[in-house]
Amino acid sequence: MTPGALLIEAFSRVPATVERAVDGLSEDQLASRPAAGANTLAWLSWHIARGQDAQIAGLAGTEQVWTADGWVERFGLPFPADALGYGMSRDDVGRVRASAALLTGYLRAAHERTVAYIETLAAEDLDAVVDEAWDPPVTAGVRLVSILDDCVQHAGQAGYVRGLLFFNR
Repeated sequence: MTPGALLIEAFSRVPATVERAVDGLSEDQLASRPAAGANTLAWLSWHIARGQDAQIAGLAGTEQVWTADGWVERFGLPFPADALGYGMSRDDVGRVRASAALLTGYLRAAHERTVAYIETLAAEDLDAVVDEAWDPPVTAGVRLVSILDDCVQHAGQAGYVRGLLFFNR
C-alpha cells in the first residue's frame, strides 16, 4: 500500500462515522446538547468538514469547496464565510443548524476534494515543508495526519454525543 492509499483509506472512514452519528435525526435533534454548553452534533459535523476543507484547500492551493461550490449559501449560517468553528462561543455553536443531509453532503464534498488532492501526491511530496512557523517545520505529511487526527477525534465525539442524547436515557 502506498502512503497516499493509506491516507485515503484513513480519511475515507470519517464520512461514514459522521453519517452514522447524524443518521435519521431532525435539525432540532442535531442542534440539541447532551449538557449545557456542550458541542452539538450539527456543530461537530460542520466543523469536521470546515476544518478539513480549509486545510486541504490550503495545501492544494485551491479555493475551499465551502465557497467554490456554494455550501456557504446553502448553510446560511450567521458567520463570516471563513469561519471554521475554532474559538466559537457556546452561543455560536448553537447557531449551527442544518439537516443531516446538508451536513453529510458538505462533508462528502470536502472528502472528495481531500481524496483528489492526495491522489496528486507522490511519496516524496509528503516531506515538503508547508509551514515553517513551527519547530520543527511542518511537512505536508504531518499536516495531513494532523487534519485526519482532528477529524477522527470530532467524529468520535459525534458518535458519543449521539449516544448520550438518544441511547442513555
